[in-house]
Amino acid sequence: MSGVSSSVSSPRSPRPTVAIVGGGVIGLSIGWRLAQAGCTVDVYERGRAGQGATFAAAGMLAAGVEVEPSEEGLLPLTLRSQELWPDFARELEAASGRSVGYRAEGTVVVALTRDDAEQLRFTFELYERLGLAIEWLSAADALRREPMLHPRLAAACYSAADHQVDNRRVALALIEAFRRAGGRLHEETGVDSLDVEGGRARGVTVRGERRPADIVVLAAGAWSRDIPGLPLAVRPPVRPVKGQMMALGMDASRPLITHVIWAPKAYLVPRSDGRLIIGATTEERGFDTSITAGGTLALLDGAWRVLPGIEELPIVEQWVGFRPGSRDDAPILGPTSVEGLVLATGHHRNGILLTPVTAQGIASYILTGQVPDALRAFGLDRFPQRKETTS
Repeated sequence: MSGVSSSVSSPRSPRPTVAIVGGGVIGLSIGWRLAQAGCTVDVYERGRAGQGATFAAAGMLAAGVEVEPSEEGLLPLTLRSQELWPDFARELEAASGRSVGYRAEGTVVVALTRDDAEQLRFTFELYERLGLAIEWLSAADALRREPMLHPRLAAACYSAADHQVDNRRVALALIEAFRRAGGRLHEETGVDSLDVEGGRARGVTVRGERRPADIVVLAAGAWSRDIPGLPLAVRPPVRPVKGQMMALGMDASRPLITHVIWAPKAYLVPRSDGRLIIGATTEERGFDTSITAGGTLALLDGAWRVLPGIEELPIVEQWVGFRPGSRDDAPILGPTSVEGLVLATGHHRNGILLTPVTAQGIASYILTGQVPDALRAFGLDRFPQRKETTS
C-alpha cells in the first residue's frame, strides 16, 4: 500500500497541522500516514507509546473466523483491512528497519466435543453464506496440520487468510517510522484538555500550554470519552472491556503449534520467539487491572483442553488490557459536529486488524475533507444524538 499522500486526488493546501491524542497503533499509524504526506503532526500519549491496548493484544488478523452474526456490517471493513495488511507490513518494515512479525500460516478453529462440532457447523454455514474462504476439516485433517492438538478433537475449520502479527513489534515499528517521517511523539504527556471554541477544535492544552492545531484526532482507545474539554455532544460511547491474557514459554525450535488456534474457550497464538499467547477473558469491570485466579484458571483450562502439552510449559508473563468497546462493538471513525475534531476509537477487539484501513481512511479524510466510502457507516452520527444538558 502506498502512502496516503500519493493516493488522494485533491489534497487540502496548505497541509493541516494535526494533534493526535493517543499513542497506540491507531494514533501512531494515522500520524505516520499524515507525516508522510507532509503534515506537521504531534502525537500525545499519557504513558509510553504502544503500551496500552496495543501492548495487550494478541495480534490476530482474523476477519474471517471472528465474524459473528450480529457483526456482519463490520465485515467489509475488516476484510478490506486484512487485504491491506501484507503490503502495510512490508512498507512499515522498510520505513522503520524493524520486523513486525507477520506470519501467514493461517488459523485453525477447533471443536472438542460433539456439541462444539454442532456449533462449529452452524458457524461454518455462516462463513459460507458470507462468501468466506474457510475450509471444513475432519479431526484427522486438523491433526495432520497440528499433531499436538488433543487427539480426540471432534472437527475443525481452517482459514488460510486469517494471519497474525506481533503487535508489540508493530508498535515499535510505527514509533520509528513516524519519527523518521518527521512526526513528533510526546510520551508521558497527557492532554490537559481539548481546546474547543466557537464550535471548532483549536488544538490541545498540554502542561498548561496551549498547542494550536488545525485538526485534533481523538484516538485514545478506552479513555477517549474522558478527555477534558470534550463536548458531551461528541463524546464517543466507548467503555473499557477488560481482558486477561498470558504467555507461556515454548521451545522456539520445536513449538507445540504453528497456526493460530481458536478453541471453544481460548485462543492460542504462537510467536516466532517461542512465546505462546493465550487469551482472553471478556469482563465488564471498568479499569480494573487485577489478574485474578478465576481468569488465570479459565485461560489455562481452555488452552489445556485443546493443547495438553502446555502442562509442562512455564508461565512467562500475565497481563491485563482494556479493549475500547462501543455500543455496537464497531469502531467510531471520522468527523464530528465539532469542526476539526476527528474520532478514531472504539475498535474493541479489532484494533490491530483495523490499523491499516483506519490509518488510510482517517488520513485521507484529513487531507481531502472527504469521508472515504469505507468509513461512512462508522461515524458517530449512527448513535442517538447527545445534548449538552444530558448528565
